[in-house]
Order: sequence, then structure tokens, then C-alpha cells
Amino acid sequence: MHAFDVLGDPVRRRILELLADGEMTSGAVCAVIREEFGISQPAVSQHLKVLRDAGFATVRPEGTRRLYAVNSEPLREVDAWLDRFRRFWTPHLDALATELARGKRERRLRDGGSGPAARTS
Repeated sequence: MHAFDVLGDPVRRRILELLADGEMTSGAVCAVIREEFGISQPAVSQHLKVLRDAGFATVRPEGTRRLYAVNSEPLREVDAWLDRFRRFWTPHLDALATELARGKRERRLRDGGSGPAARTS
């Protein structure tokens, strides 16, 4: 299965978001996904299997529990593929950052430097 087929599913994307915060048991993942998406435990297990089989998640047994974690390698491959397209949004984000900084500077000057930074100096 192609990476974008795997990532195209909102349930699998959400599972990866959960796992990005650290290892989780299959039961904990299932509880969150069932609550948010209203799907059955077997359906969540199938999504976890797809993520494992595609290499996006790893699983390790710990006693009777199975702990899932993100495998970052496929995500790095997706990031590398996206790299050729960054030119479409990076300049816009850089311009936005410049405008935000300009607005903050203008407010600070307008307010006479009475912001938190001025009080601490």
C-alpha cells in the first residue's frame, strides 16, 4: 500500500497523531478512536494492522499488552517526497512571519514600549 493510501484515511492519521505523543497500548488507542470515530474495536485493530504492515507503526509485546509506537522512517520518506513542493507554500509562510513580526513591532512602538519586555528591562 502506498504511503498516501495509508495516510489518506482520517482514522489512521489520528492514530499516528496519538502515537506521536508516545507509546500507547492497543486498548488505549482503541478507546480514543472508538470515542472519536464511533467505530468498533475490530475496525480499529484493522487500522493498526495497516499502519504496522505499511511500516508506519511498530508494536512490541509487554506481558499481555501490545504497545504501539510511530516508526518515523516512512514519514521521513513522505517528507522527502513533499520537499519538491515546499516552494509553493514556504515563501507564503515566510511572508506571513514577516508581517506578524512587523505588526508586533508596530504595536510595541505605538504603545510606547509598555509591553512585558519593556517592564522587565
